[in-house]
Amino acid sequence: MQKKVPITVAYGDGIGPEIMKATLFVLQEAGANIEIHPVEIGEKIYLQGNPTGIEASTWDTILNTKAFLKAPITTPQGGGFKSLNVTIRTALGLYANVRPCVSYFPYIFTKHPKMNVVIVRENEEDLYLGIEYRQTPQVCESLKIISRPGSEKIIRYAFEYARHYGRKKVTCFTKDNIMKFSDGLFHKVFDEISEHYPEIEKEHWIVDIGAAKLADTPELFDVVVMPNLYGDILSDVAAQISGSVGIAGSANIGDKGAMFEAIHGSAPRRAGQDVANPSGLLLASVSMLVHIGQIEIAERIHNAWLKTIEEGIHTYDIYTEKVSKRKVGTKEFGQSVVKFLGEKPTHLPAANYHSHKNVISLHQEKVETVQRELVGVDVFVYFPDSEKALIPKVLSISSSKFSLELISNRGVRVWPEGIPVTFCIDQFRCRFVAKNKKGPVSSQEIISLLQEVAQKGFDIIKTENLYLFDGKPGYSSAEG
Repeated sequence: MQKKVPITVAYGDGIGPEIMKATLFVLQEAGANIEIHPVEIGEKIYLQGNPTGIEASTWDTILNTKAFLKAPITTPQGGGFKSLNVTIRTALGLYANVRPCVSYFPYIFTKHPKMNVVIVRENEEDLYLGIEYRQTPQVCESLKIISRPGSEKIIRYAFEYARHYGRKKVTCFTKDNIMKFSDGLFHKVFDEISEHYPEIEKEHWIVDIGAAKLADTPELFDVVVMPNLYGDILSDVAAQISGSVGIAGSANIGDKGAMFEAIHGSAPRRAGQDVANPSGLLLASVSMLVHIGQIEIAERIHNAWLKTIEEGIHTYDIYTEKVSKRKVGTKEFGQSVVKFLGEKPTHLPAANYHSHKNVISLHQEKVETVQRELVGVDVFVYFPDSEKALIPKVLSISSSKFSLELISNRGVRVWPEGIPVTFCIDQFRCRFVAKNKKGPVSSQEIISLLQEVAQKGFDIIKTENLYLFDGKPGYSSAEG
């Protein structure tokens, strides 16, 4: 007999234990050749005083198994607790979050009966790094980080996924008309990588109009690749308009690990009522079986699930009187799927994974050789008084190396030639650049300038060095 594949299982919080029990029941009855290693994560661990929600020993279990099947967890309200999902994805290098959003019309109601979209979401970067600061009584900051290696990995994965599954188009969503450096880099890398896949159509949308199009006419899209935040939001939107967030599962894929989960939360208000839909976690477990090479079992379960949906055996979230025949709870839904093991759907397309091979990003990060010159510094200061009091005080700073180029507030210039009606908060940015713009300058010269600023009594919040890359500014313009 083939050796069982070890997997880590977390029952989670809220409805998590109920949907996990139903899922594992189906896996067992279908003959999945797995060895379960249960772990405790989430709310219970948080409340024991662990701010990460996961114990050190749990990492060992995850690292020594082939896959991680995770039910939803609850993050306690209030500060001091980091999202465990984000922690797991980044710590294990699970850079690709793959979320199929498929219509099962007419058995599950949707306004988009032909929808079949796969959201490929970058999983490690963007605002989800969770690097945040409260800088003044009025100002909080979140750092948005987009890197070339991170962008290359996820974009190449999206194209490899499209090629592997015979998809015709890959669409990229960004907001690079506003965030010209961070989202601009993601878009630039998308254009570069798309050249290596001439058989696949490529397109780019600004995320706001792209989101509107996705919500209105999802049939226009095939594979959509996005940075982390947009991908998180719009994969939920896509799942909901396909029929229900409750039926969507996701795979988190990295070079050395994988985690599978439903995309919905722990829904604590529904816990213990035997009403939750286990479909999202069950379909995630199907993806897990495919990932560990148990193709026939994956097809067996997926087809039984499709047959259950066709038969109108539905949980409350997808139940409609016109289509559904029986409203069931969590446990009975799992039992119904087991009843149909070995059968295939009559009308919905049957699952077929026999041509499947795990998608590999094949990422080969491009190393840019550029000349990088330090030419100035933006100094962010806390100043609770008005800009009228600030401006002469900043202008009084005497530096032989630097000149003041602008003072701005929330990205809007208030000096020189500011507009008197501009509303200001208590954080100001003062930009100092090399005199006559004949950089470069040294780090020591930056430090000397900062000492002069401090000697004038300014409360320095943070600084950002200003660099030229091959002679081009690596920072936003004086207009903000």
